[in-house]
Amino acid sequence: MNTPLDRLQQTATDLASLVARAYVAQVFFLSGLTKIRDWDTTLLLFNDEYHVPLLPPQLAAVMGTGGELALPVLLLLGAFGRFAALGLSVVNLVAAISLPDIAPAALQQHITWGVLLAALVLYGVGRWSLDHQVLRRWWAARGRQENLA
Repeated sequence: MNTPLDRLQQTATDLASLVARAYVAQVFFLSGLTKIRDWDTTLLLFNDEYHVPLLPPQLAAVMGTGGELALPVLLLLGAFGRFAALGLSVVNLVAAISLPDIAPAALQQHITWGVLLAALVLYGVGRWSLDHQVLRRWWAARGRQENLA
């Protein structure tokens, strides 16, 4: 049954998903831009401050910055949305654990971003995404009339 209340709930869910995607994407993309603008300082920070486990500092800097620039774009567009959210979850987790003296307020921000990203991984990025549009067209081309919500 598709009542007006059901449609309102789905619209609210899609809006919340879009807002979460936009918020988290902005945070990580701006962080990536900051790193790439002053690459020498970024390398210095990865050598001296950030203690990324298992990776050499230069590789961690390139991977972290690349992730912060590419994954938010995918997340915002909802293209490979769950993959992008999962990738940013890894970036977020590594960032949080690589700072030994992280301030409580900064840790709280990482937790908030982590919760939003986990919700996007678990529940998907919503109908207002490229993923949904591509899947809808793919199913329509195969003659299916299934609800992809």
